[in-house]
Amino acid sequence: MAIDEERREQTGLDRKRDGQRHGMLALNDLGCTRSGRRLFSGVSCTVPAGQLLRVQGANGAGKTSLLRIICGLLEPTTGEALWRGQGVASLREEFGRQLIYLGHAAALKDDLSPLENLQAATTLGGQLLDAAQARAALAAAGLAGYVNTPVRRLSQGQRRRSALARLVQGQYAALWVLDEPFTALDAVATGWLAGLVRSQVKAGGIVVLTSHQDVAIDDTPQQVLSL
Repeated sequence: MAIDEERREQTGLDRKRDGQRHGMLALNDLGCTRSGRRLFSGVSCTVPAGQLLRVQGANGAGKTSLLRIICGLLEPTTGEALWRGQGVASLREEFGRQLIYLGHAAALKDDLSPLENLQAATTLGGQLLDAAQARAALAAAGLAGYVNTPVRRLSQGQRRRSALARLVQGQYAALWVLDEPFTALDAVATGWLAGLVRSQVKAGGIVVLTSHQDVAIDDTPQQVLSL
């Protein structure tokens, strides 16, 4: 076994032990009201290391708002989201270094290439990728021939894969929060992304995602939260 694989497995074991003791992610009686309309209330669950949390609900049920609360980007009306026993709102940069959040809309600059976008996103997230690592991640996402193409020239599926390429080198982040990540992906890309999710969970990470697609990740420890 390669040294990197040994370290990854050991990191996964450490995460799982910590998660089993403390519950790495906890949602305590969360409620959210936007523009005078109550989206949800009384949302509670505990997610240990090495588990997938699938958030389900109709359009307008507040799925995106819940993900933003988990990331510390939106204050809940009631309750609290905790990471390793501490409120996410108080952790700020420390929490941000352990988090990868990919929203429903691919956060890409149209005038930049996938390579430039990926390196910019990882730098902002506290991870430095050199050009070779970034190219390898984009190749894994099926974009080997488009690394220097301006994003505005890419299809919707290619744009989505460009944003998702960040996950290829994202094992360092203990928490992935993904809003409709399978949107605009074909069958091959869907299988690729599902594989990344499985690998991250197996390594002891937590993945929280929403999806309208019925993507089979049934062989992964998970729970479903319905809004």
